[in-house]
Amino acid sequence: MYSLAPQPGGATGAAARFLGALLLALAPHFAPAQDVVPPGDARAVRAVIEAQLDAFRHDDAARAFALATPGIRATFGDAETFMHMVRQSYAVVYRPSSVAFEAPVAAEGGVLQPVRFTDAEGRLWLAVYPMQRQSDGGWLTNGCQLARLPRTEI
Repeated sequence: MYSLAPQPGGATGAAARFLGALLLALAPHFAPAQDVVPPGDARAVRAVIEAQLDAFRHDDAARAFALATPGIRATFGDAETFMHMVRQSYAVVYRPSSVAFEAPVAAEGGVLQPVRFTDAEGRLWLAVYPMQRQSDGGWLTNGCQLARLPRTEI
């Protein structure tokens, strides 16, 4: 979920390696060969994240907030508080220089969507979005785990 108390300066290389290793280690448990993310769900998940990134790019707090799960919305209370947190703690997500989506991973009850970002200084970041299917069949972001990677460029 979005961090309420992020580390100043972002995650260390060791934290980034840990996050990547954790995702790789757990992937077989989340996504056995028969449980791949259906292409329609993969497109829908990506569209939600792209829409939220577009909302950040246009400083559209209400639209960005609407693309988060009810639990995230309850945590932050209102769109402006949510947007302030993103600006302060997730600058690379708020204003990325580049974005590259990786293959989504099926997780019990949802999807994990890894996304690589490059920030304005050329540093590479890995974000993992836990996506949650809603009762209407749509998808919403249920947070974002972010770690800086040791190399630059996507």
